[in-house]
Amino acid sequence: MADMKVEILDSTLRDGAQGEGISFSVQDKIHICQALDELGIALIEAGNPGSNPKDMEFFQEMKKIQLKTSKLAAFGSTRRKDIKCAEDVNLQSLLAAGTEWVVIFGKSWTFQVTDIIKTTLEENLAMIRDTCAFLKEQGKHVVYDAEHFFTGFQDDPEYALKSLEAAVEGGAETLALCETKGGCMLKDCEKAVKAAVERIGNRAVIGIHTHNDCGLAVANSLIAVESGARHVQGTFLGFGERTGNANLSCIIPDLQLKLGYKCIEDEKMKNLTSIAKRVAEITNIALNPQLPFVGGAAFSHKAGMHIDAVLKNPEAYEHISPESVGNERVFLMSEVAGRSTIIEKIQKIDPTITKSSPQVAELVAKMKELEFEGYQFEGADGSFELLARKVIGRYKPFFTLHYYQTNGVNPRPEEGVCACAQIKVEVEGQIEVTAGEGDGPVNALDIALRKALSRFYPAVNQIRLTDYKVRVLDGKSATASKVRVLIESSDGKNTWTTVGVSCDVMEASWLALCDSFEYKLINDIEKHLGR
Repeated sequence: MADMKVEILDSTLRDGAQGEGISFSVQDKIHICQALDELGIALIEAGNPGSNPKDMEFFQEMKKIQLKTSKLAAFGSTRRKDIKCAEDVNLQSLLAAGTEWVVIFGKSWTFQVTDIIKTTLEENLAMIRDTCAFLKEQGKHVVYDAEHFFTGFQDDPEYALKSLEAAVEGGAETLALCETKGGCMLKDCEKAVKAAVERIGNRAVIGIHTHNDCGLAVANSLIAVESGARHVQGTFLGFGERTGNANLSCIIPDLQLKLGYKCIEDEKMKNLTSIAKRVAEITNIALNPQLPFVGGAAFSHKAGMHIDAVLKNPEAYEHISPESVGNERVFLMSEVAGRSTIIEKIQKIDPTITKSSPQVAELVAKMKELEFEGYQFEGADGSFELLARKVIGRYKPFFTLHYYQTNGVNPRPEEGVCACAQIKVEVEGQIEVTAGEGDGPVNALDIALRKALSRFYPAVNQIRLTDYKVRVLDGKSATASKVRVLIESSDGKNTWTTVGVSCDVMEASWLALCDSFEYKLINDIEKHLGR
């Protein structure tokens, strides 16, 4: 099975763009294409040029860009009922996109034919056949998406299979069985795929396209491949309409590392996590830490017993090595973590530290003291590293705060401004006083601090706050309650989290914000020195 290839079609830019809160600019789409090409994805379904001007502009721009591995595919529907292909505006747009590959969707469910597009069953088959033949005559490679195939197969299996045969008769090379409603159970998926493979598998490649409405998109995709499908469609991080599409960042390593199929070049598997982070960054979403393989928590360990075992042999609690997918092992810092965890973390800063070093006991005591106050280091790697540096003497502050003040502005003087902040800091004897306006006091303070420090440390301009969480630790005290603020930051390459705790939400935010900036600066210096 090791040499059995499975072709991957990524629909992040088309199906993924239909997800709630997702909106790609033309430049975003270009950058994601280049990222997927770097990973070695075979086909990128990049949009519907007949549906909006932005997609057509994208395809025109991509004519100027040479992808190394991936092939672009334009997406559209079969010809409309009762007209000729040459007269169909949508098909003309597909041709104008200039892609070598095209993906065409049509109806496989009798209900969709008679009740939704209001035509006869025979005319629908003719629409599929004619469209595939027309595009084939224009020199295109044709992928036919059999929409609602699984629902149609349950309702009328013979007609669903006839719709596939119509596409093959027209010249389609690949037939993607679309589980459009996302409600198919595993055995039903297996049965339908096997029927398609048996009936048409010797004339075309059978593919699978699933949705996650029952949480089975990845499972159904794997079942389909095991049943004979050799083409898998999905979106790279699983987002899409409703509850999303099959997640390719999970399917690819499942197929290649666990089941022995070939989806991408072996050496490119190590880029999986970095590409996932890049796609999330471009899409402007936070990468779910619980995502298998590529999430920040995918190889994280918290319990002291687990950590001790993993340090002895990672196979004790890891199904693959994190390095194989470009991820890394994380030991979470908390009151249930053992001393081995702390040693492993500290030795990255100072390799001379051992279990018997007095700094270890001092750090454990300081951690317990701070966690009693409400700090939580398991989700704040940046703040823990700074705390460890302070204890072992490898920390030097980058600036001194003289004061900061914030105030709200109501009514808003302009869009995006409802608060102002003023700050006075000192860097090596030089005073800097700046102000910032923002959408809230924390945003204003972030802007003011960035302004104040950028003259001394230009690298702070790379920092972007990607997440901000506030948790009330003691609800009994009402508005006087202590709060914990977690800030996630990124410089486009790395992501880190910092924490602050106080009865004043602004002070807690300030503590987390300072740690975020200092973590970035100290790590830049360490990398420059080659440590």
